[in-house]
Amino acid sequence: MTIFLCGFMGCGKSTIGKALAEMLCMPLIDTDDEIVKQESMSIPQIFAEKGEPYFRTVEAETVQKLCDKNAVVSCGGGAMLNPETAAAAREKDAHIILIDQTFEICYDRIKDDKNRPIVQRSTMEQLQKIFDDRAAVYRRQSTLTVSPADTPEETAARIKKLLNLM
Repeated sequence: MTIFLCGFMGCGKSTIGKALAEMLCMPLIDTDDEIVKQESMSIPQIFAEKGEPYFRTVEAETVQKLCDKNAVVSCGGGAMLNPETAAAAREKDAHIILIDQTFEICYDRIKDDKNRPIVQRSTMEQLQKIFDDRAAVYRRQSTLTVSPADTPEETAARIKKLLNLM
């Protein structure tokens, strides 16, 4: 079973993913880490040298390769915006779970992150618009939506229960 966690940058995918993977005794795979390894360059370098469209293509290919893995997968913020990528995951009976965090919390977590090219080139207002534009797409692509609880472990337990993995 593959469990993809999606949502906006800073929503908690990696942290919740770690707790969920431990709870389910599954590996955690971060798509951004996989891309960095594959390309032998950082995300900002990929954006600068090859462009965002190239990155999005590699991101989609990475997600599709992971559809058959028995793992919790923390997706980059744009991974499930691609309808073909989400469709490929659903066709493999993977779960796509939206971590539905508020913009304010996401922004507070990402505003100073130098490893996020979109954050570095955008104002808070521009990021709010990106967040708002992506929200409907995330909901449409996801099979479940979870609002984060007080702790990552509580959110992971909620996901586990929603997936009937108790």
